[in-house]
Amino acid sequence: MIVHQLAILFVEIVLFAIALGLFVPVSIFFIECSAALLPEFQIQSYYALVPRPRVDILVPAHNEAAGIDATLQSLLPQLVEQDRLIVIADNCNDDTASVAHKAGATVISRQDPERRGKGYALDYGLQFIAKNPPDVVVMVDADCIVYPGAIARISRLALATARPVQAVYLLTQPPNPQPKDIVSALAFMVKNLVRPRGLGKLDLPCLLMGSGMAFPWQIIHKVSVASSNIVEDIQLTMDLAIAGYSPKFCLDALVMGTLPQQQHAATSQRTRWEHGYLQTMLKQVPRLLKASYEQKRFDLLAIALDLCVPPLSLLVTIWATAIAGATLAGVLGSSWLPTILLVVEGLLICISIVAVWVKFGRTNFPLRTMLTIPLYILWKIPLYLAFLFQPQTEWIRTQRDSVVGE
Repeated sequence: MIVHQLAILFVEIVLFAIALGLFVPVSIFFIECSAALLPEFQIQSYYALVPRPRVDILVPAHNEAAGIDATLQSLLPQLVEQDRLIVIADNCNDDTASVAHKAGATVISRQDPERRGKGYALDYGLQFIAKNPPDVVVMVDADCIVYPGAIARISRLALATARPVQAVYLLTQPPNPQPKDIVSALAFMVKNLVRPRGLGKLDLPCLLMGSGMAFPWQIIHKVSVASSNIVEDIQLTMDLAIAGYSPKFCLDALVMGTLPQQQHAATSQRTRWEHGYLQTMLKQVPRLLKASYEQKRFDLLAIALDLCVPPLSLLVTIWATAIAGATLAGVLGSSWLPTILLVVEGLLICISIVAVWVKFGRTNFPLRTMLTIPLYILWKIPLYLAFLFQPQTEWIRTQRDSVVGE
């Protein structure tokens, strides 16, 4: 009898600890999404405070011959005479360099098979421009379309605030998208538009997203970007924030990429992104919390809390597993308190998703696709199991389907 009571007490403690642990990311997610729904307020325009700075745009490219011309053609009209567009042809064995040169970009080539990844390519580009540095450095991926006006806006905002700046970076659906592609694009929109928008409304920093980033030269040359981290943008966020330069979100500058059509390419891309995110979260959140305490800075605490929110599908998976276990334990005689807390958390998640869809997604994401979210989560469960047993640690380029913008 005593053993049975001790077992029930142990289960109750474990379930309650899980419910409390989930309350942090769920509440942060709810707050960010709710803040994103706030009405727009008239704010001072940073773009009028400073003249158009001199800009160098770095485009790291590994075997991007098929699609890089579209990216460069979206950038070239946004340059002024003093700017430079520089393509880093990194460990390429195709015609990336010649395509970029014909388009009118300055091309520098790098061959180093032992040091692979975008971080090393960007470091090579920064060393190249250090001889004649610009006011602002902009970084754009080689498979993105940069919408008109974006370069001027993020570069002026970076110079005016002396902070890194992140443009809105979204993914378009591939031709003939499957339901999982639509849900994936919706999840990406929540992560890269809705949550950063909410943080901006609260005057809090955002995470860098890898493309459409602007840095004052006086800031970016102080940190190292040469890293094999498979999510080098988040690592860069941490390093800059702790050094005193938390990134700022620019809502009126847009960069668009494309979700891969092929199943194996989509899986490879999501594996790299989410395994890298989880690895960085586990390593960097304690570092941020420590720095926040030592430097007495709330912005570092805000970044740490934002980083604590796992990918939405993983958050829902953990919640669903927890509430199923808590409900079963309740039926078997355990306390219902963990179940009640988890029900509240589930309501917060559902309210956030529905409100975000109504405000931002119903035009591009039909209601019927919301019904496929459970299937999307099931598709990603093997990805999360792989993280437990064999996490991806090496950078692997996502296979491209076709030219962006065709």
